[in-house]
Amino acid sequence: MGIKININGKYYDKKDAKISVFDHGLLYGDGVFEGIRSYSRLVFKLKEHVDRLYESAKSIMLEIPMSKQQMAKAVISTLKANKLKDAYIRLVVTRGEGDLGLDPRKCKGNATVIIIADKIALYPEQHPEQLCKKGLEIITVPTIRNLPEALNPQIKSLNYLNNILAKIEAVNCGFQEAIMLDSLGYVAECTGDNIFIVKRGELYTPPQCMGTLRGITRDTILDIARKKRLGAHEHVLTRHEVYISDEVFLTGTAAEVIPVVKVDGRKIGDGKPGKTTLMLMKEYKKLTKKEGVRY
Repeated sequence: MGIKININGKYYDKKDAKISVFDHGLLYGDGVFEGIRSYSRLVFKLKEHVDRLYESAKSIMLEIPMSKQQMAKAVISTLKANKLKDAYIRLVVTRGEGDLGLDPRKCKGNATVIIIADKIALYPEQHPEQLCKKGLEIITVPTIRNLPEALNPQIKSLNYLNNILAKIEAVNCGFQEAIMLDSLGYVAECTGDNIFIVKRGELYTPPQCMGTLRGITRDTILDIARKKRLGAHEHVLTRHEVYISDEVFLTGTAAEVIPVVKVDGRKIGDGKPGKTTLMLMKEYKKLTKKEGVRY
C-alpha cells in the first residue's frame, strides 16, 4: 500500500498529492516545517515540535488555520491512515496560493497544511547500526551559516538553501555531513544536525544565538546529561576545540544521536565512538520507547 498524504485535511495517494504552482511555499520558500519521529506507535516530543512549528509561523506572520490540538490530532490521524508503527513525520505549512509577486498579502486563501508520514534515512550510504558503531567522518565547509540578523535560525523555514549548499560541498568532497561556521568563524551546526563535543567528561554545544537551531533532540540530550550529573554547557566553540575534544556527536530528529570519529582529517579521541556518546545514545533510545503520544 502506498503512503497517504494529508493536504488540508484530505488524503491523497503520493502520485496525486499536489499543490498549486502559485503556492508561495514553492515560489519563495515562504513557509515553515517540522520533522517528528514515532517509535512503536509513540510520537516522540509531539507537543514540543508542534509548539516550535507555531512559533516559527508566528515569527513570519503566517497564520495556521487550525489549533495546536487539531494539528496534533491530524498528525496522529495521518499515522493511523498509513498504518505505520515507526515513522518520520514531516509537517509543512506554506503561505498558500498567491501571485508571482513577493507580497504575502496576495495569498488570499488559507495557508496550505501538509502532513507526510513515511520513512527517512538521513545518511543512506551507511546502515544506521553500522553508522552508530563506526561513527561518521565529517569536514568543515566554506558556506557559512545565515546571519541571525538576516534569517533567524530558530525559524524552521522552507528555505534551506543555505544548508543545501553546505551539503553539496560536503558530498563533492566525499563526505556525508559537514560543519558550518558562523560569520565570526565559530562552530554553528551541521547541515542537518546540532553538534556536541565532550571534553573531560563534560558536554559542550554552541548556544542558539550563534546561528544555531535550538534542536529538540539537542535539548533532550542536554536534559539527559544533567540528570546523569554530567556538566552540560551551551558555549561558543572553535574548530580547535572540536579537534582536541575527546568525543564528538551530532543530534537531530532524523539523525537521533550519531558519533563522529574524524573531523577535517583529525581523529577524534581514539577514533571510535566514545563512552559518553554511547551512554547518551542508549538513554535517548530508552526515552523514545516510553515517552510520547500513543496512537
